[in-house]
Formats: sequence, C-alpha cells, structure tokens
Amino acid sequence: MGLFDKKYCDVCGDKIGLLGNRKLEDGNLCKNCANKLSPFFSDRRRSTVEEIKEQLAYREANEEKVAAFNPTKTIGGNMKIYFDEDKRQWLATRASNWRSVNPDVMDFSQVTGCTLDIDESKHELKRKDAEGKEVSYNPPRYEYSYDFNMTIHVNVPYFSEIRFQINDDEIKQRGGTAYREAQAKADEIKATLMQIRDAEREAVVAANAPKASVKCPYCGAVVVPAADGSCEFCGSIIGV
Repeated sequence: MGLFDKKYCDVCGDKIGLLGNRKLEDGNLCKNCANKLSPFFSDRRRSTVEEIKEQLAYREANEEKVAAFNPTKTIGGNMKIYFDEDKRQWLATRASNWRSVNPDVMDFSQVTGCTLDIDESKHELKRKDAEGKEVSYNPPRYEYSYDFNMTIHVNVPYFSEIRFQINDDEIKQRGGTAYREAQAKADEIKATLMQIRDAEREAVVAANAPKASVKCPYCGAVVVPAADGSCEFCGSIIGV
C-alpha cells in the first residue's frame, strides 16, 4: 500500500482523512473514535482493535453513570475532583461543563493510593557586563519555581493513574502564599481520597469477617444469624 492510500477506521468503518489516522497495534483508528477514549488512557498504540472496541463500549456505558452522578462534594483547582457520596462514586476533570465530556465515573473502591511530588526548577539569573554580554553573578544567583504534581492511583481496566498539576500558575516562592495554598489543596485531595480508600477496605474486611454465634432470645437456640438477621430455627429477627 502507498503512503497516501485511503485508510478506513477498523472500529467504526469510516474513511480516515489526511493526518487523521491513529495507529493501533493491529489496525487504524479515526480521530473521532480516538476522541471518545478516556482522557487518562495513554496506551493506544499498543492496543488492539478489539481492545479499543471494548473501551469504547465501556465509555458508552459510562455516559449513563455521568447522567446519574450528583456531586455532593467538590475539591481541587484547575483539576476538580467531584464526589457523589450517596452512590460512593467520584470523577476527576478539568472541564467546567463536565457532563459534556463524559468523565470516567469510578467507585470509591477503585482508589488504590495517592502521591504528591513537589518539583523544584532552578534558573540561573545573569547580568550584563560592560560590553552588554550576559554573564553570571559571582557567586551565581538562581531563581526557583515549584509545581505540585498529584498522582491518584486507581484500579481501572484502561488506566492506572490520574496525574495532574495542583497549582494553576508557576509558584515562585517556597513557603509563600501560593505555595501554602497549593499545599493545602494537595493535602485536602490526598486526605479525602485516602479516607474513602480506607473506609472501603474496612467495609470489605467487616463483610468478610466470620459472624459470631448468638443465643436467640425467642427459641433459645445458639445460631449464626442469617443475612437478614433471622434465626434459622424459629425465623425470628435477632440481628445481623
């Protein structure tokens, strides 16, 4: 096949325009289909056509979750984290009209961790000498800047982390107002996500814990209550 031969999307079948092809491991993907993939997905070139079709089916089903999602808590800055505490679900997006971009809705139980990296950058300041040339100060002087980068680790079939920058603008002063505000945002996001992760793990442990035997106050039998809290002998409700 020639370089400029017409290509067709192996997912939807549409013709792919010039410069519109997105290569897959075993085929081609059009720009429209690629735009429907999760924004946190980064392994497209090593994905097969069948794997992309599976993800697009997941993304289509996600639209129903988005429609039913009702935020009860919001934290963050440019990247916002929305929580639906009633459904025990959450999502992360930069879009102000977030329903229109079909953000991935995840369960609380899919959070596996959260890490923060504060990246420091150093830039040397220079002066002009008598000839107008830029030269270093003696001793050298530097200007520093800081970025707060958050990584949320998740258990999702199509991506394992959500990475974003906490601060919207470059932070020039360590310990200054902007630095402290970014640190506070990062601490709030991390604390909230770790709280829901720990709560979900505790719930799983409690659910799997062996149930203790109790004496039925109605018939006197020593039993392990059924799932609905009833006595297996007399059927009376004695608790779970």
